[in-house]
Amino acid sequence: MHNDTFPTPDVWLEHRVSYGETDAMGFVYHAEYLHIFERSRGAYLRSLGIDYNAVEKGGLFFPVTEAWCRYRHPAKYDDLIVVHAGISELGRASLTFTYRLYDASRTLLLAEGTTRHACTNAEGRPTRLPEWLSQKLKPSGGCASLPQEPTSPLA
Repeated sequence: MHNDTFPTPDVWLEHRVSYGETDAMGFVYHAEYLHIFERSRGAYLRSLGIDYNAVEKGGLFFPVTEAWCRYRHPAKYDDLIVVHAGISELGRASLTFTYRLYDASRTLLLAEGTTRHACTNAEGRPTRLPEWLSQKLKPSGGCASLPQEPTSPLA
């Protein structure tokens, strides 16, 4: 998944690892990465002026239908990490977010992943993304600025 391009618009979100997010070895527990992805999705939507609470009140929901994460280097308690998030694919009734998590210097790639979301109505039935939302979420096809050659001991 890792290459030199990243979808735009994008967002960078800093996150300090809490003790409760770690396992007995002192590393971020594997499932916590999905929570970090979720936080960055919220930051991404807010950066575009989208209030997800209002979207849900309007009867649209985006349940996760698929999640993928590749762990490259462990994060530990009290580490400051940054997550880079953007939408890599926008379908008629679905969207895919892409994530990359780095250390605070943005030079060491810790993890990368995606989440795919369906667009559903309040009854859970697939529904087309409204035009106003599609226009706000539409990837520009550009390339966001990335750190120079992120390193990973597992790459």
